[in-house]
Amino acid sequence: MAAIVAVAVPFEEIEYPTSDGQPMAETTLHREVMQDTIGALERRYVGVPDVWVGGNLFLCYEQGNPSAALAPDVLLAKGISKWRRPNYLLWHETPPALIVEVTSRSTRREDLGKKKGVYERIGAAEYFLFDPYSEYLRPRLQGYRLADGRYEPIPAAVDGSVESRTTGVLFRPEGERLRLVDAANGEPLLWNDELDAALRREASARQRAEAIAAEEVRFRQRAEAIAADERAARLAQEEQVRALRDEIERLRAKPSA
Repeated sequence: MAAIVAVAVPFEEIEYPTSDGQPMAETTLHREVMQDTIGALERRYVGVPDVWVGGNLFLCYEQGNPSAALAPDVLLAKGISKWRRPNYLLWHETPPALIVEVTSRSTRREDLGKKKGVYERIGAAEYFLFDPYSEYLRPRLQGYRLADGRYEPIPAAVDGSVESRTTGVLFRPEGERLRLVDAANGEPLLWNDELDAALRREASARQRAEAIAAEEVRFRQRAEAIAADERAARLAQEEQVRALRDEIERLRAKPSA
């Protein structure tokens, strides 16, 4: 019988997953929370070249092992460049500074079990979990921070908010949604629909301002035209007066017959 020879496949030829063919989220609300969180963090770091925000992509954490991959809902990493990564290859990148999972019926056990263990092992500095429907987590928002290589729970404030030191942001439940707040100034980071509404209001205000400015230009032009007409009329009247005076002087100077 012929001997079986194992052939090693070079690491660079191994294909790592980019999609599992599954929907982005279990419900519309889960997708909305994910997109709001990703969008808020992206806008917060839009001008910072070495902070990258992504989500719903595979985090591959063992070189040479394509099955060692998880898909965090939200991932923020520091010290790396911004580009459209098809996946996150840990050996080419840095350990994430923040991972957020929007937990659901189908993911809750993995989020609190396997994922938490892997994120802890690979050195993800902070790990947050949020349950939009308050069905599975007590409390519904939980945060963990690495301390000596192990995750320690982050104490929640009275309002249920949990602080992320890696981003300087407070995560706070708000209705069924998750609000991010700048911890330094208390300013809320807008949700995507709020941003769209704000942009519409800004566009409407800009249009009103442009209309007012155009009306002011028209008013000024009309005022200038009226003033010009008045000056022309006054000059014509003055010219008539001068002509009449000249005629009177001419008649006075004419010798009598």
